Amino acid sequence: MIDADLPRLVAAALRERGCVADDVRDLELGNAPDDTIVEHAKKHNYTLVSSDKGFTNLLRFPLGTHSGIIVARFPPHTPARAKTHLLLRWIPTLGEHDIRGNLMIIEPKGIRVRRPKEG
Repeated sequence: MIDADLPRLVAAALRERGCVADDVRDLELGNAPDDTIVEHAKKHNYTLVSSDKGFTNLLRFPLGTHSGIIVARFPPHTPARAKTHLLLRWIPTLGEHDIRGNLMIIEPKGIRVRRPKEG
């Protein structure tokens, strides 16, 4: 599920690559609070893709309680096509074990994955 802070092009480009990718604006969630967006993603087993740093708050969105959150960090004034290219560069490299319940931070230089602690 693609958040409203990302270009609409992202969902279309991911769908072209065989991914299920709904845009929150098409689900009438474009102005919804973050908690509502995450609850919708959890209910439908969607991974959330956003550039909103609020989704990195582990107290609000604890690891292991959702279907995965991907937060993209872009340099200032990054054009929409460059944002889309960055996401398309890294998202296909993620496997199910990287995504489910985890927080992924995508940056131009790579990905950081935060996983729930074992035990």
